[in-house]
Amino acid sequence: MAVRSGFVVAAALAVLVSLPPATAVAQSAGPQGTWLTQAGDAKVRIKSCGNALCGTIVWLKQPTDPNTGKPQIDDKNTDPQLASRPIIGLQIFGDMRPVSQGKWSGHIYNADDGKTYQSSISHTGPTTLLVEGCVGTLCGGETWTLSR
Repeated sequence: MAVRSGFVVAAALAVLVSLPPATAVAQSAGPQGTWLTQAGDAKVRIKSCGNALCGTIVWLKQPTDPNTGKPQIDDKNTDPQLASRPIIGLQIFGDMRPVSQGKWSGHIYNADDGKTYQSSISHTGPTTLLVEGCVGTLCGGETWTLSR
């Protein structure tokens, strides 16, 4: 009897070891989907673009500029040819590449100041994504939530 129960325990452990952890399953799928920024003022759709991830602004809480009555534009951009492009539809990153399980690195464009920063995105939970940007050694970040 002791041998048999030992066999059952060993078999159960073998099955459990062969199953991937729940977090690994969620992370392996990647961050594809639509994410609400921490401030709740924009939604970014993340999708695969070849071997990288792309992120595009698809919704703004305030899509119209209150000063002009027209759609928000990328007016902080120092390149005059880009400063008139609409914020909705703006790709803010396109070169995020995997660096480890659940983490991608590349660059992110910040339409609030018209600058591009070294960046990373990391799964911090099944419905949360940490988005970080760095200038030199100074880094800041915010948590985005999966939008339904």
